[in-house]
Amino acid sequence: MKPVSVLVLLLAPVLTSCYKVVFPLDCSDIYYNDRSRPSGAYAIYPIGPTSGVQVHCDMDSLGGRWTAFHRRMDGSVNFYRPWNYYKTGFGSAAGEYWLGLETLYNLTLRKRYELLVDMEDFSGNKAFARYSAFSIDSESHGYTLHVSGFIDGGAGDSLSANDGFKFSTFDRDQDTYEGGNCAKRYLGAFWYRSCHSTNPNGVYRWGADDTISHIGMEWSTWKGYDYSLKSLSMKIRPAQ
Repeated sequence: MKPVSVLVLLLAPVLTSCYKVVFPLDCSDIYYNDRSRPSGAYAIYPIGPTSGVQVHCDMDSLGGRWTAFHRRMDGSVNFYRPWNYYKTGFGSAAGEYWLGLETLYNLTLRKRYELLVDMEDFSGNKAFARYSAFSIDSESHGYTLHVSGFIDGGAGDSLSANDGFKFSTFDRDQDTYEGGNCAKRYLGAFWYRSCHSTNPNGVYRWGADDTISHIGMEWSTWKGYDYSLKSLSMKIRPAQ
């Protein structure tokens, strides 16, 4: 055996032991591993090496490190989908997508998170709503929402009223609306109460339109119920 080959064999255990494989739980882990990383699509591993999933990491807004679980900006993806899609996720992290309730549950089970909701209208105006605490329960508990600690970024608070309510889709009604299914009535899916002040997964429409009220991608405390936003994203990062 050549001397070089012997050296490689001898050094192999040392080299492999010095190489640390990183499986980031969220975008915050990615940021702290390399603070030069720009915003974009990355792989995270919510429950270990075999659980890789693509997400969009916002490394710019309010100090960055945000993991987006909901992202809409052009209407290219249909968000009127059944329960299993909202459970497992759909779309692409490079564009519009929903991460998946099961992944979101596993994330919030492992760390304490805060929530940022970014939005923009069709005139280029931007606003946000921020919440100091965010988590959801398991599927057996309906993926119940827990959100509190509202901080106003100009958008007002359209979400706190949904605290303590389960997630609903058109094929799984878990809201408290006695008149039917909120998801069916307003063509979306969300932690509906009876029914909503915000409809992030509603129909993608172009701005002001009162033809059919309440069905657009709305944040009522900013633009009312008859204005569908150009973009909206919901993202989390570890609470300080």
